[in-house]
This record gives sequence, C-alpha cells and structure tokens, in this order.
Amino acid sequence: MTIDFKNGDASDGPLGFAHHDHDACVSNTLAAAEARCASNELRFTPVRRKVLEILLQEHRALGAYVILDRLREDGFGSQPPVAYRALDFLVLNGLAHKIERLNAFIACAHPSVSHTPAFMICRLCDAVAETQSSPARGALGNAARATGFRIERTVVEAEGVCPACADKAGA
Repeated sequence: MTIDFKNGDASDGPLGFAHHDHDACVSNTLAAAEARCASNELRFTPVRRKVLEILLQEHRALGAYVILDRLREDGFGSQPPVAYRALDFLVLNGLAHKIERLNAFIACAHPSVSHTPAFMICRLCDAVAETQSSPARGALGNAARATGFRIERTVVEAEGVCPACADKAGA
C-alpha cells in the first residue's frame, strides 16, 4: 500500500512526480508538522519551520549549505549549525528525510502518517518522489527473519528518470 500524500489516504502512486496542488501540499504539510509537534510537545521554532518551508518549496532534495544560504537570505543566520540542528530535529521527528545518495534532505510528504518511506530519485534533475516501503515483507524481511536479525531502519532509494525528464528526452 502506498500513501496518497495529498490527503493521507491509501493510493496507487507517490507524490513528487505527479501534478498536484502544490500550495495545498505545502500548507497541509506545515499544518501536519505543527500538529505533530504540538501533540508531542516539541518546539517548532521559527528556524525549524523555515527549514521545513524551504524543503517544501519543490519536491527536490536540498543540501544543508543550500538550505543555509536560503536561511541567510531570510535573516535566520549564517552558521552551519543553524541549518544542521534544524535538519536533525526535522529528520528525528519524521518531518524530513535524508536522501543518502544525494547527501541532501527532503520534506516528508506526509508527516501525519507513520510510514517507512522509499524514494525514487531522478538522476537527471534530482526530483524525488516518496512512497511507502515494506522492507519487512519482502526478500530483505525474509532474510532478516531467517537469520534472526531485527531490522530497525532501512533506506530504500531507487535511481532512474522521472516522467518529466523522460518526456523531454523523447521530444
């Protein structure tokens, strides 16, 4: 099952490559992040909120220094710890994910739903789509059970070409 990140329902496709109401995507995700922080008594400081807003601007992974530059432009400071602390908070609390292949970060497409994400990364434009993953159910889960290994964290990242880049290449 995948999650429809536009409204939290089960769906057939991930968000990131599909056309959608991006303004609603941003506002819904920020509202979900605020609610999650409030319910868990977490401080959603102005800099943490701004970093999440920066990550939500487009469905692309951003490096910490790109985020730091944007924070500086908006008057939030210019020291790397400012960006890294906010990113650590967002990742730790399920509001953002680290894309290991790119050493960059992306906003969680649906922070109000507990899920194990998988990422599809366009090798041409670095667009990223997030979908649901079930590592405990597939071959990896079977191998772990057979050896007595308990999976605590997985990172599923697939590299390929997004529909927009594929369309451009075919034109």
